[in-house]
Amino acid sequence: MRAWQVIGALAGAAMLMGATPPEPDFGPNLERFTYPWPVQTMTVDVAGQPATMAFMDLAAQRPNGRTVVLLHGKNFCGATWGSTARALTGAGYRVIIPDQIGFCKSSKPRAAQYSFAMLATHTKRLLASRGVARATVVGHSMGGMLAMRYAIMFPEAVDRLVLVNPLGLVDRSEEGVPYTDVDTLWAGEKKTSYASIKAYQQKNYYHDTWKAPYDRWVWMLAGMYAGQGRDTVALAQAKTSEMIRTQPVAHELYRIKPATTVIVGTLDKTAFGRAQAPASLQQFLKAIPLVAPDAVRKMPRGTLIRLEGLGHSPQVEDAARFEKTLLTTIG
Repeated sequence: MRAWQVIGALAGAAMLMGATPPEPDFGPNLERFTYPWPVQTMTVDVAGQPATMAFMDLAAQRPNGRTVVLLHGKNFCGATWGSTARALTGAGYRVIIPDQIGFCKSSKPRAAQYSFAMLATHTKRLLASRGVARATVVGHSMGGMLAMRYAIMFPEAVDRLVLVNPLGLVDRSEEGVPYTDVDTLWAGEKKTSYASIKAYQQKNYYHDTWKAPYDRWVWMLAGMYAGQGRDTVALAQAKTSEMIRTQPVAHELYRIKPATTVIVGTLDKTAFGRAQAPASLQQFLKAIPLVAPDAVRKMPRGTLIRLEGLGHSPQVEDAARFEKTLLTTIG
């Protein structure tokens, strides 16, 4: 049994007894959390200092000559794509899965000024270093925002774009959501715990349901905050929240040239920025399934696929159904 499985079993026992489960210290860069495949690194410069970008590069079982890049969301990591990556490599695709700077196993430089353009540039550099000039890009949640920015910046490098419950399809400023500064966001992030992460995901991602396998991904996130690196992780998360809030792609959807498929779980309740909105406004902020149709119509080659009965993370909630949809889409 792996370490995370032991932790999960102990946590489950603690919860059954009414106790608060202990939060594992996986390290601020997930040093003690095991990914499904070997993790490699690439060094980049951020604000004049070297930073390490972690990634997995998986060979296809029977190569078809195509590469798929999987971009994680804000509350996710490269490891969350495990089942999807197995399905893709089994179907003949090479798969590259980066952890973006500021997230998961990658560095979280305190001096970083985060932007989707910066993350896209690092991703392009990573692919070039692996000999990949053109790929199918799949982005989930925040990774969907990054995927759109990547396609806008490097259209010749994308043969197809797939966005899974992407953020950034609307500009919350236009809807009246006030700006929240990094210090305020940072103070909030410092309160992060297993309980707060699970409560948020259960309500917004999994439509008030919960299955035991979801716990692994909550522990993964909580484990970055548990030790001495808590302050560093919280700051990176605050800065990237501000990035999402202030850098929507909504006004540039017409610039996305590659064929684009938006896959949306119809029960997704995610409306990024809702927590910072006045109570009087929160009920009027539309979740991703409600804003996606208008956004797709603005994309030159956009197509919308609805996954009925699934939420924000279909690749986790119903891996088999999601993988069948994805393979059909990119095939």
